[in-house]
Amino acid sequence: MDQSNICRDIQKIESLVRQCLPIPQKIYNITKRLKTPQEVEKYFPGFLAFIDSTEQQIPRPIDKRKRKEYYSGKKKKHTVKTQFMVNNSGLIIHKTSKKKGKRHDYDIYKENHHLIPKQVVNVFDLGYLGIEKDFPDQLSALPYKRKRNCERSLEEKEYNKRHSKKRVVIEHAICRLKKYRIFTDVFRNKLRRYDKVSDIVSGLVNYRLMNE
Repeated sequence: MDQSNICRDIQKIESLVRQCLPIPQKIYNITKRLKTPQEVEKYFPGFLAFIDSTEQQIPRPIDKRKRKEYYSGKKKKHTVKTQFMVNNSGLIIHKTSKKKGKRHDYDIYKENHHLIPKQVVNVFDLGYLGIEKDFPDQLSALPYKRKRNCERSLEEKEYNKRHSKKRVVIEHAICRLKKYRIFTDVFRNKLRRYDKVSDIVSGLVNYRLMNE
């Protein structure tokens, strides 16, 4: 059996695999219906949610316009971005569809703002600066940014350390995703299949976490 036949066979069972796995969309649909504090804490231990984005390299597009749109100034490569939300246990509750590498993390969040219970605190990094003004009705936590020509106070430094220790949860979640080579190597498949692939990888990570 050649590689083309294998790829076609895999595509045929992809939908079945997605139905069997706890992909983020399934969990997110449940969290939108949570009402009591006990139900909320079951899916958001400590009433915390962590949000961050990750990038994956793609081959250099042939089209000049696409080259510009997919070029990431941060990675200095052509990439696609996916934004994730995880709970305090590292369970992936929400993910966006693929976005062009040029897009800023906060722009992606504003366009794909997830809905979670109001008592849950959304924990961000400085890439989401300004979120407290744009979304005053939600609880948000960000580290302190150093002001120009000023040092952070000891209290601010201590707060940032505690904030970083909390946020390591989503860094570990992204690390678990990156253990799958299809999510780490240059994505040479068709981009229209990217979201299905990221769904399956996220579902596998969730499945393993839920059955540990």
